[in-house]
Amino acid sequence: MTGPAEERAYLRDLVERLRTLLEEELVGVYVGGSYALGDYDRSRSDLDVAAVVKSPLAPATKATIADAARHEALPCPARGLELVVYTAVAAASPTTEASFELNLNTGATVPFRADVEPVAGELHWFAIDRSILRSCGIALVGPPAKDVFGSAPASALRPVLAGALRWYRHGGRRDDAVLNACRSLRFAAEGVWSSKAAAGRWALDAPAGTEDPGLVTDALEARATGAELDARRVDAFLARAVERLVR
Repeated sequence: MTGPAEERAYLRDLVERLRTLLEEELVGVYVGGSYALGDYDRSRSDLDVAAVVKSPLAPATKATIADAARHEALPCPARGLELVVYTAVAAASPTTEASFELNLNTGATVPFRADVEPVAGELHWFAIDRSILRSCGIALVGPPAKDVFGSAPASALRPVLAGALRWYRHGGRRDDAVLNACRSLRFAAEGVWSSKAAAGRWALDAPAGTEDPGLVTDALEARATGAELDARRVDAFLARAVERLVR
């Protein structure tokens, strides 16, 4: 396993808790997101973990997993933990549906959530995350991620990516929004998943990468400085990216 020592130890502990609770039901545990894409920063990144099980979980089992993985029981060294549990059938399905058993968000500064049903307005994240896991996911235990996760075709993911960018117009950091738009546009153009920072650099170099290179440069710099970007420029940038994704 790669990554900082504290994160490696945390992920090992999380895997052991899941193995103890799920026993033979556990297919595998995988880490995706910025950790898998090589752009992890403890101060601003979540640890995006997916656990795959053989069959649907009982409500009591979901509650037990949430209790065992929440920050108060297992302190997360990152900004937060995003743990999603899928059945093997749901993980492998090439669909844009959320189709999870449990969606847990927890951390020192992250409000605790343990959803067992999709929340309106947030469905886009799951199809995107599974596609990234299939492409780049790191197996902490179990078969390789590419053998476990399916991905919706690029044509079906484009409106999903547009939905994620619409979400950013009402929440999230503005530099993340700009660089997430770059990542979405790169995936639409090349079928390649990359980190947000790499996608920003791609947008600056690509012939049709961006109509506002100055904003992308500012977004890349803001990752280190924490500077706030101009809301109107970001909103216009996201609107243009959405238009390109859905046309």
